Parts: sequence; structure tokens; C-alpha cells
Amino acid sequence: MSKNKFSAKKFHYLEPDYSRPVLELDKKLEERIRDKLKFLYGDESADKLYDELFRLLKVYYAHKTSEMIEWEKDFDEKNRFTEKDVILITYGDLISGKNQKPLVTLEILCKTYLKGVFNTLHILPFFPYSSDRGFAVMDFEEVDPHLGSWDDILNLRGDFRLMFDGVFNHVSSKSSWFQEFLNQNPYYQNFFTVFSTKEKISPDHLKLIVRPRTSDVLTEFRTLNGTRLVWTTFSPDQIDLNFKNPEVLLKMVEILLTYVRRGADIIRLDAVTYLWEELGTSCVHLDQSHVSIKLFRDVLDAVAPHVALITETNVPHKENIRYFGNGHDEAQMVYNFALPPLVLYTFQTGNSRKLTEWAASLERISDTATYFNFLDSHDGIGVMAVKNILTPEEIEIMALRIVEHGGFISYKAEGDGNEVPYELNITWYSALNRDDSDESRELKIKRYLASRSIALVVMGVPGIYFHGLLGSKNDADAVLEEGHTRSINRKTIRKKELLAEMDNKNSNIYQVASGLIRLIHYRIREKCFHPDAPQTILSLSDKVFSVLRTSTEGQEIIMAIINITNDRESLSIDLRMHGLKGQQWIDVLTKKTYKANGDNLELNLDPYDILWLKEKSH
Repeated sequence: MSKNKFSAKKFHYLEPDYSRPVLELDKKLEERIRDKLKFLYGDESADKLYDELFRLLKVYYAHKTSEMIEWEKDFDEKNRFTEKDVILITYGDLISGKNQKPLVTLEILCKTYLKGVFNTLHILPFFPYSSDRGFAVMDFEEVDPHLGSWDDILNLRGDFRLMFDGVFNHVSSKSSWFQEFLNQNPYYQNFFTVFSTKEKISPDHLKLIVRPRTSDVLTEFRTLNGTRLVWTTFSPDQIDLNFKNPEVLLKMVEILLTYVRRGADIIRLDAVTYLWEELGTSCVHLDQSHVSIKLFRDVLDAVAPHVALITETNVPHKENIRYFGNGHDEAQMVYNFALPPLVLYTFQTGNSRKLTEWAASLERISDTATYFNFLDSHDGIGVMAVKNILTPEEIEIMALRIVEHGGFISYKAEGDGNEVPYELNITWYSALNRDDSDESRELKIKRYLASRSIALVVMGVPGIYFHGLLGSKNDADAVLEEGHTRSINRKTIRKKELLAEMDNKNSNIYQVASGLIRLIHYRIREKCFHPDAPQTILSLSDKVFSVLRTSTEGQEIIMAIINITNDRESLSIDLRMHGLKGQQWIDVLTKKTYKANGDNLELNLDPYDILWLKEKSH
């Protein structure tokens, strides 16, 4: 068993055990925490805030079992993620079973069909909510009773690592916190960013604010003491929390540690780009936001080093990777937001040049931090990350093709008043394949699997949304019924119907899922796909995408080659030019052997072929 795998189902005591020695904090770590508190809140407040934060750490520590404390002593953060890590992204109620709580249905399905394929489950917000399919949280510390209970979450923890959402940027307008604000409870008056009139923000300041929506940034609410305007980045139902108030930060630290006690191995920091508001700035990527994330990292390093942070920031690529910090002090994983639109663009155009050039620019972050490689999600295909990689015209053409495939374009407001594409709402299968085309199903599925294989071979940890695993098509009816374009990729599936499809070798779901699962099975066996394994992007042809991966100890090499077109493609690879010496190569996926002719390796690829070539001597 890997020394990073904790087999015990029970990480924590239900009640704190204060009979044991209390937590002692490393002096350097204590100093780092104090410095961050001083930066955020000033020297005068820092000591008092540190004392309260340290109290929260000691309370959490008292919940840890002795077995867990011993296990953490040998935890190897350099192998926190390995080639065996593949994350399944799902809502808690994406699958519905008769007379069964959705989380129980999810557990049965995952353990029956997906154990040994995915080792981590990202269960999208499972808290009571009022809108945005879970992202307008009413209570951060409870499980939505319609889904199940904390016990159901813990039952999943027995066989899978778990990713929870830290929706720390905002809270539901129906939450008790905001209701207390409306009641003018003094404790909650500074929990939100509030203005008495619109004149309190100048038009020039409003123009500077960068937001992912076209709605008004200020929403009017009636309170006990009159009308107030409240900052709402995402929607009138999602009220931004005011991190300038240290009570908000401390509350979120407490919730963060609650999630760890409840079984979280990874905390996804949702919309963390917008964590801190400061008039006169763009209100994105502020130093205060980065320092807050680094403080969360310090908290976890202090008492739960096995838990990682992943930042979700749909922004231009160079700004996105800033959330790694120096590679050791901020997020351990960052959503690789440029990958989905670039892969989509590549398959739309049949040209891999832009993807190849961008992938070649990716750098190894550190031996403890890496990328989260995904193609589809519960939201859609964000395009902000390729703002400086693709031209505005290329993004517009890509978006219009999505409309032709039955999808939608979501827009955001720019500071100059213009609206630009922010997100493409469509399933990944429908993005690549038109329902009304006369292509064979076999070709459509080959194209689909070829696109998905790219996220499996590039440096990082791959993640697959449940509808992506199934190859789901657009759910236009849900868009009409619910009035939200994101509903196109959030269809709830009946368990009975899904199982019938998964057992029917003729069904589209079976063909797609079995093909993807097969790729994953081969991936998790290969050391070359360790997130920290070096990669070299090969520029072999605009018709293919190719990457060379070398195992961390340097003993094994895999050359992955994907034909991204509907054409047959012949390649002549000069092995010496790429520092390769192997005369015989075996395709990991088919076991077919390819022999080099001197320094040249000749390959003939059918449309959308996938080759994972390994030097046969290894």
C-alpha cells in the first residue's frame, strides 16, 4: 500500500480529545501566518487574530486520531499525486435512484463500475442552496438533506479520496448570515460589502471592475434600517463576503477545517479570483486574495498536510498560473483553463499548431504542485484563459461553431461596456459532434476519445466530468425548462436507465464510457504519466498532437501521438533529433510493435488514432 494512502475510514474523532498534548506550531510557520495577518489587517490586529486562529487549529488538532497523526509523519507531499490519480467530477444528485438518497445511489454506482478507474471524487457543492445548482450556499456546514448526510459522504471516503468545494467568495441571500444582516444584527453588518447609495462608487471605479457576468455589481435589498446596496459579483442571490473583515476570514478557516474533519482530501477554492474587493482596482487577482489563499495553505500545512488546495480561476493563462505562488506556498493544483478551449479549437480546425505552441510553453511548477487537466465541467468551456493565445476572431468563430452544434454562448461585461464571450455552454460530445451529420457513430466516438486522450497524457492530474465519461449529448429541454444555459450539461439521469445503457454494448454510453475507462486503465499503470514526470512537446505535424513523457527516474519513455483530424496521416519521426535511440516501440494500447528504420520511425495513422508508444526494451 502506498504510504500516501490512508486506509482507515475514520480520520477524526467526533468530539475533540483534550486529554492529549495540544498542538505545537513550528516557529517558522507561526511567523509566516503572523506576517500574512499583518499584511491583511495591520500590525495592531495581527496578534489578537493569530491567537484566535491558533485556537481554531488546536481545536481541529484535538479531533485527529492517533493513527492519523502517526500516518501524517510519513506523508510524502512529492507523491501526493501520482499517475494513478484520475478525478471524477459529479453532482451529488446527477444519478437518481428509486427510494434512495442520491449520495447512496452515487456510492453504489461508483463502487460497482468505477472503483479502480477513478481514485478521487469531486462532489460538487452538496450543501443546502438557493440557486446556481449549489453555488449559492445557505449553510456551509450541512449536507443538503435531499442528497443525504455526512455519513453518506464518509461512506464514499472509504473507497475514494474526496474533493469538496470551498465556495468562500459568496453566500446565498437566503443564508442565515445574510438574513441576520437584513435584520441589522451588528455582528453581521461588516460581513458584506455594502453601500448606502450608488453615488458611493464613482463611474470610473465601476469601469475598472472585472466581472464574469453582465448583471449589476450592486443589488438593492431592504433592511431593518432602510435600503442597502450589496456587492454581488455573480448574481443577486450570491452575496460576496467581505474579507476585509477578519471575522469572515476566521469563519472560513473554521469551515475549511470542518471540511477536513468531514473527509476532504482536496479543497476546491471556487471563484477565488474575486475574493477581495478594493475600489479603484479591477477587484481580481489582488495581492490580498493571493495572501488569503497562502494563509489557507499555511493552515493546512500546519494541521492537515495531506489536504491540497486547488484554485478555480477562469482567467487568462498567465494570470491563472500565478495561483501556484512560488510552487510551494499557494495552491498545489490549478485548473488548466486554457486546455479545454485549445483542444476544442484544435479539433474544430484540424490544426494542432496553437495547442502545440501553448503546451510547449508549460513549465514544471515544482515537485509538489501541478496542473488539473480537464476538458468539460458542470459549467461549460471557459474561453477567458485563451484570450491572449487565440485572436478575438478565432474565439468568435469557435463560439459560433458551438451555436451550430446546439450550444450557447455566455457573455461577460468588459470595463468599456462591451460584452465578450466568457463561456461556451455545451456538452463536450456535442461540441465535437453534430447530431445532424452523416458521419458514422464509430468515427464520432473515435474523435471524442482522441480529444479526451490529450488531457490524459499532458503533465498534470486529469479530471473527467460525469457527463463527459458518458458522452452525453445536449439537454436542450433542461435549458428551456430551467431558463439557464448551463443546464445543457447538467441532466439528472435515472439509475435504472443508466445501468441499462452501461450494460448494453450497442449503446453510445457503453461505447464512450468503456473506451475512456480503457484509456484510464492503461494510463494509471504507466510511471511516465506521473504528474511530475518531465514532458517534451513534439512538433511533428499540424495534423497531430504529440508529447514525450519520461518517468521521474528516467528509466521509461512514452511518446503519445494523437491524430486530431479526419484524415489519414503519415509521419516520419527523426528519433535522433528528439534524443531517442529505441529501435523498437510498442503501442501500450494495442500491443502493436513498430520498428525504426535507422534513425527514422515511420507511422501511418488512421483518422483520430491514438498511439502511446513505449520503447520496447523497457
